[in-house]
Amino acid sequence: MRNMKIHLIAIGGAVMHNMAMALHNKGIRVTGSDDEIFEPSRSRLEKYGLLPERTGWDPDRITPELDGVILGMHAKEDNPELIRAQMLRLKIWSFPEYIYEQCREKKRVVIGGSHGKTTVTSMIMHVLRYNHFDFDYMVGSQLEGFETMVRLTKDAPIVILEGDEYLSSPIDRRPKFHLYHPHIAVLTGIAWDHVNVFPTFENYKNQFSEFVTQIDPSGHLFCYSDDQLLQEIGSEATCETTFYDAHPFGVTGNETFLETGSQKLKIPVFGAHNMQNIRAAQLVCRELGVTDEQFYEAIPSFRGAARRQELLAESEEKKIYLDFAHAPSKVRATIESFRERWPKEQIYAFLEIHTFSSLNKDFLPQYENSLEKADTAYVFYDPHVVEFKNLPPLEKSFVSKSFGSSNVIVLDDKYELRKIALNQGKGIYLMMSSGSFSGLDLKDLASEIVKKN
Repeated sequence: MRNMKIHLIAIGGAVMHNMAMALHNKGIRVTGSDDEIFEPSRSRLEKYGLLPERTGWDPDRITPELDGVILGMHAKEDNPELIRAQMLRLKIWSFPEYIYEQCREKKRVVIGGSHGKTTVTSMIMHVLRYNHFDFDYMVGSQLEGFETMVRLTKDAPIVILEGDEYLSSPIDRRPKFHLYHPHIAVLTGIAWDHVNVFPTFENYKNQFSEFVTQIDPSGHLFCYSDDQLLQEIGSEATCETTFYDAHPFGVTGNETFLETGSQKLKIPVFGAHNMQNIRAAQLVCRELGVTDEQFYEAIPSFRGAARRQELLAESEEKKIYLDFAHAPSKVRATIESFRERWPKEQIYAFLEIHTFSSLNKDFLPQYENSLEKADTAYVFYDPHVVEFKNLPPLEKSFVSKSFGSSNVIVLDDKYELRKIALNQGKGIYLMMSSGSFSGLDLKDLASEIVKKN
């Protein structure tokens, strides 16, 4: 019997290139295409022999011998390869649809919510791996100890899935997490995002209400208790529902400790939101057969997912961190966690707004006071990105007014931002973005900051 052959349209995406590697590891013949492939996707695909010989779309890559096509969100509805696949009546999956097809017989764990889902998913994966559980997974960030962000095998009895509420593909407008049908689910909180596809808060909230109906009736839903919307949604679930609080913790100096009843357990992550994440991960792990003793043995060695409180560089007087925070609730929680850990240090916050939501004038006021706990905050946007997204031009004064606190300075030139970052004093530097500050080399910048007196 021949190996399956699957083609990935938009193979260069963060999850898509990891999907390609996971399928390759499973023995499936993989081809792919994209109009642009950046690092680290390029090097990783090349390592596995999966890098397309040339960039761009070519319908001749789509032939009747393919068993199917996985369509990434980066592609458009008029993609010539997609059109050829439709003409040939090939099976076309979105990546969440394909993951579900591969995991029908497994116990499915799905972590959803507007914030924290990558971290909770990563914590669960870390604890399971530490305790030698066999499991498949899909997570939206690179995690220490895991070569890929996707694993799909025949025999693993469990799959851990980060449940993103964004659309599945250009031709499948369902939120990704609606396709997974979990046995165990977590909702960490709800805060409006993705206004380009969910134009009202009510519309956005309804996606989570619908997600709850997809949980197996004999399953278990865990909801963060201090979220009024989750109280409402969780109470309507037909499966067993548990509302959780943050794990008890304490802070001594700059160190954070879990309070376990019998001991204080030093951990490297910090902030109240991470204590909520730890409790959610612990509850899921219990459901999967991990004892609390096993959990507490594993969690101190959790170093976080890439770009989540990631330390880029440090000296005696300066520490430079990178965090994925970009939506208002994420920005607020991240700043609060840094202020909680360093109550007396100078905190310099650098936030890039570059998503459709964050550059939208109707949405920007959601950021009001989100940066107020920083000593000095710089908000950066690129006017070319605003233009590319077909949004009305932004004025610095409007952005400043939307953030609402006097410590905010608005910048629209990345070289000015770089110069300012190099001329701050001692303290904590926090770079927040789901992008790259329009291509700045942040690790290089962090290295220069710590070297500068």
